[in-house]
Amino acid sequence: MSEVAPDMRELGAELRNWGRWGTDDERGTTNLITPEALVAAARLVRTGKVFDLGIPLDGDGPQPGGNRINPIRLMSENGQEQVLPGGFKWADDYVFMPLQSASQYDGLAHVHYDGQLYNGHDGAGITVKGAQKLGIENQSKGIAGRGVLLDIARLRGVDWLAAGEVITPEDLDAAERAAGVRVGPGDIVLFRTGYRAKFLAERDPQSFMAGEPGLGLATARWFKERDVAVIGSDNWAIEVLPGEHEGALFELHMVLIRDMGMTLAELLDFEELAADCAADGVYEFFYAGPPLKFTRGVGSPINPLAIK
Repeated sequence: MSEVAPDMRELGAELRNWGRWGTDDERGTTNLITPEALVAAARLVRTGKVFDLGIPLDGDGPQPGGNRINPIRLMSENGQEQVLPGGFKWADDYVFMPLQSASQYDGLAHVHYDGQLYNGHDGAGITVKGAQKLGIENQSKGIAGRGVLLDIARLRGVDWLAAGEVITPEDLDAAERAAGVRVGPGDIVLFRTGYRAKFLAERDPQSFMAGEPGLGLATARWFKERDVAVIGSDNWAIEVLPGEHEGALFELHMVLIRDMGMTLAELLDFEELAADCAADGVYEFFYAGPPLKFTRGVGSPINPLAIK
């Protein structure tokens, strides 16, 4: 564990975006995706190549059970016993799943501490009815724009980073240089650890969920200085686990979500996209990843697209 990781509460107070977009704001850093930024991002579509970044919604996912399970899909009608005019038959199915069991967004109501959510909203507003403030539906129009892939695994010359391996601001700088990009305001930054490749190779949910490589606390300042809108990863919790302070849990989540107001995308699949970026040298693209409009939801399944 790092001896230089900053104090979480001090860092959160330093980087806090409360009031930046008004005292009633419920969108946070997605406000940084301006109409001008969106128009510029659309110009990145040059070849029509499309990469889907969501993992399959099925029983073979990474959830080991307990708090979260893999999606369960059931047929409610298959048409086999139907006798309808003209031979018409129809089928329907439905899904039972945690909203955050596969590729998904952590919404701004997902994390709070010291009795407060992002922008000072009351933590007691998260009830059995859902989030009275900061529900994921507030992001329904806002998560599309310039995407940038920072391939940390390729930078370090490995198939995947090891659990507990910390990604630093210096790593992000080096990945930028390697990709020939500069992260800027309103960007959606995707960083690859290779952990999706690990899961596909091993098919071991317990090992996958036991820990992970990820961002260290110090990277929060890097993302704030660049005015990044959204962070996405191929691990399951964005940040390094075990964390950098013994006895603490999900400190970077608390700074990014509660203090900075940043929506996080987790459990994405970058393998096809990363291979293409390495082949053509283009690490920027149009990203489109709206959440589903679950009223008062604290997260949402997603299948984002990266379009070149």
